[in-house]
Amino acid sequence: MGRLLPEEPLPSVRQLALELTVNPNTVARAYLELEYDGIIYKRQGHGTFVSSQGVEMSKNERRKVLSELIEKALVEGVNLGLKESELRETFERVIERIIQSREAEPVGK
Repeated sequence: MGRLLPEEPLPSVRQLALELTVNPNTVARAYLELEYDGIIYKRQGHGTFVSSQGVEMSKNERRKVLSELIEKALVEGVNLGLKESELRETFERVIERIIQSREAEPVGK
C-alpha cells in the first residue's frame, strides 16, 4: 500500500505480536513469507527491513487493483449497451476531468 518506505525497519516479531495480540509464531510465519517474496529482508543483528523490491511490488499491486476496477467499469459499460468508441470517449473524459481538478487544487493541499 506504500505506507512503508524502502529500508524502513519493521517491529520485532515479539513487539508486533504484542501490538496485534496474536501468537508470535503467526508473525514469524508472515515475516518468513514476506522475506521469501522479497518484500522484506533481515540484517543480522539489526532487524528486519522493507526491501526496495517490496515497494516496487506495491506499485505493481496498485496497478493490478486499478486494472480490476477499470475492467469492472468497462464490463458495466458494455452491459449498459455502450459501444467501444463510447467507452473510450467516456474514459478519456473522466481522465481529463480528474487531471483538471487536481491542477485546480490549491498549493500545499
